[in-house]
Amino acid sequence: LENGVKMTNEAPKGLRAGLLRTFTSDPLSDPEFYESCSKPEAWRKMVFGLAFFHSYMQERRKYGAIGFNIPYEFNENDLRISIRQLKMFLDEYEEVPYDTLSYTCGECNYGGKVTDGHDRVTVECILKLFYCPEILTDGYAFSDSGLYRAPEHGEYQSYLDYVNTLPLIAAAEMQRAIAAGDS
Repeated sequence: LENGVKMTNEAPKGLRAGLLRTFTSDPLSDPEFYESCSKPEAWRKMVFGLAFFHSYMQERRKYGAIGFNIPYEFNENDLRISIRQLKMFLDEYEEVPYDTLSYTCGECNYGGKVTDGHDRVTVECILKLFYCPEILTDGYAFSDSGLYRAPEHGEYQSYLDYVNTLPLIAAAEMQRAIAAGDS
């Protein structure tokens, strides 16, 4: 064992790193998948919100009992299935089914791991920041300053460009929001 090599696949540290990892990995990095949604504006803005939600949840873990009463291991599989469900529901429904999306993501995919009632409410409240009709409007912000927001509708590269403008270490306002469970 002393001569062995141990490899781990840990979540990236920080909101920016988490967002970059999400957008540069499967399935979002596949142009055929990313470009194939029948509602491109809703898809791109909501998938960005979902990626932000996932990174937010990953960051919240570092606050221990302040973040969640019980430590949970949210992982890339929770995100991948949520992305695929988002695309599927956007393709199948005429209007964006916010309640359905919130249920599948918040109650099943992420919430399915949450065993504490208070933590479940926290997950649902955080998800409401990202799965809401307002995310489709330009300028919708996840933070008071507007630094963290849903970018304007654009091509894949424009979302990566926006993510690269975010600070490497989350701004104090976002760190406070993550620890407190609000935005």
